[in-house]
Amino acid sequence: MVTIIDKKQVGAAVFDEKRRERHHSATLSSSSSGSNTLYSVPTSSTFKSVAPVLDGTTSNAESASNAEQSMTLREGLRLYPKAIIWSVLLSMTLIMEGYSTILVPNLYALDPFRKQFGDRRPNGLYEISAIWQSALVNGGLGGQILGLFATGTLSERIGYRYTLMLGLVAMTLFIFVPFFATSKAVLLIGQCLLGVPWGVFQCISTVYAADVCPVALRAYLTTYVNACWVLGQLIASIVLRGMVSNSTTWSYRIPFAIQWVFPLPIFVAVYFAPESPWWLIRQNRFVDAKISLRRLRTKSKEQPEEEFAASLGGTMETMIQTNEREQSMQSGTSYKDCFKGVDRRRTEITCMVWIIQTLCGSTFMGFSTYFYEQAGLGSSHAFTLSLAQFTLGLLGVLVSWALMSRFGRRTLYLSGQALTFVFVLLIGILACVPQPNAPSHPDPGTNSTAAATTNVARSADSVNLSPPSSPLNWAIAALLLAFTLSYDATLGPICYSLVSEIPSTRLRSKTIVLARNAYNVSGIITNIVTPRMLNPTAWGWGARAGFFWAGTAVLGMGWSWFRLPEPKGRSFAELDGLFKRGVAARKFKGAVALRISARPRQE
Repeated sequence: MVTIIDKKQVGAAVFDEKRRERHHSATLSSSSSGSNTLYSVPTSSTFKSVAPVLDGTTSNAESASNAEQSMTLREGLRLYPKAIIWSVLLSMTLIMEGYSTILVPNLYALDPFRKQFGDRRPNGLYEISAIWQSALVNGGLGGQILGLFATGTLSERIGYRYTLMLGLVAMTLFIFVPFFATSKAVLLIGQCLLGVPWGVFQCISTVYAADVCPVALRAYLTTYVNACWVLGQLIASIVLRGMVSNSTTWSYRIPFAIQWVFPLPIFVAVYFAPESPWWLIRQNRFVDAKISLRRLRTKSKEQPEEEFAASLGGTMETMIQTNEREQSMQSGTSYKDCFKGVDRRRTEITCMVWIIQTLCGSTFMGFSTYFYEQAGLGSSHAFTLSLAQFTLGLLGVLVSWALMSRFGRRTLYLSGQALTFVFVLLIGILACVPQPNAPSHPDPGTNSTAAATTNVARSADSVNLSPPSSPLNWAIAALLLAFTLSYDATLGPICYSLVSEIPSTRLRSKTIVLARNAYNVSGIITNIVTPRMLNPTAWGWGARAGFFWAGTAVLGMGWSWFRLPEPKGRSFAELDGLFKRGVAARKFKGAVALRISARPRQE
């Protein structure tokens, strides 16, 4: 009996034979076009359409592949400055997402917001219940899930640019809902609507960065996506810190309104940006793909035009061969194809590296201002520490760029998991240490006492008066700052590099959609339990929640050790070969990969 694997191997062999025939003739013979092969072979019309674009370049494919493999960072910066600029501009959509997603969780610590959307407690103070805290955050995640699935299908039909422009228009319109909201229900609807364009931004920014840059720049541009997300959080923290002394409803309306600053300039940049050449090749638009490649690459002054054109043609041939090889192994580009054959393993890895971000305790960062207050620090101190936290986060991304030049993705990812585990464990341990002056300095782990003392300090009439804080409270805050720096130097940015490198090129957008949605589902769960852990009206664990996240972090480390491969320095064609051969995760780094060669085999 012939197995599926046997069929795919036969299909790959047939593909190689067909490719060799193409080097001897620009068109297929009628017998070849009519043969019953086990995979979808490009038609003769396809070869005719690509022949003028690749005229005289088929012999340059191998040299183009070798040039990309040996390219240094400095050479990449010199040859691809335009690709860097376009990727940076399109990744700025994540600044909006980072800004927007961090707003509501940190508004929970703002007095006018609690008065408008919270309930009055018996002690006369206002608090938003843990159920509504979870609902408001998860509403955005629910919208992201819908937006991501829509993006995975829409982007393959109309392209990355037009999909991104639709998301920017939707974002502009949906901001009106939370800005004018006066009830929790309307605010929840606004969060759900805003989540849809957030899903668009998450998918397209990562895929585009991976598509337009060579191997030497891939890690830096994909991790820059995370830098934009952190930058958005930092901007939101600055805005919220400035609103602490404002006791009117404008203290939370102004932060919502500032979101209107972003879409228009980014829309203009996206309009003029070149389309992804990988997407154009999948649509058989080879002329447009070559034009896009030319817009992304810079010709040096001393390089002859013929040599520059030959290098573009060689890159095109390599991309076409990679696309066709992936077709021979897995012809489809639907969501179900992500769970077939070798792509099943690639989908698992892509999903897990994003899920692990929620298992390490990163939810503390999302609720940082509220966490600091429940840990016994005053309102003004809490907002100031959140500002410092996201500044460290941005610094961490810069540190990650230096680390990636010396260490592999797997090494950095596992190291980040170990460090964050230590920090959340220490947070939980310190929260159990009794404080000698508990009536004045609430224990981070208590509920009603800590909340009452903190809420009195953050009332509207005395918002700038912070309660005295013990050294233990500050030690817990310092550990969360250290957690943030470690996370954003390892787990945070490295994840974006991994999710862009692990999937096949044909299924990259679909795989990233599935992975980000797995992250969102995991995030929904953590956003349900975290407010209950911190909220004094629910479980009231406070900083003791660190023990819980230490346990989940151990599970994540176990998976990474056995399942996470090392893709550093590999081209997409090489990664295809390693996954097809079933190389074990811990052996990826030293495995020898076969490179694509455009030269016909000598008989």
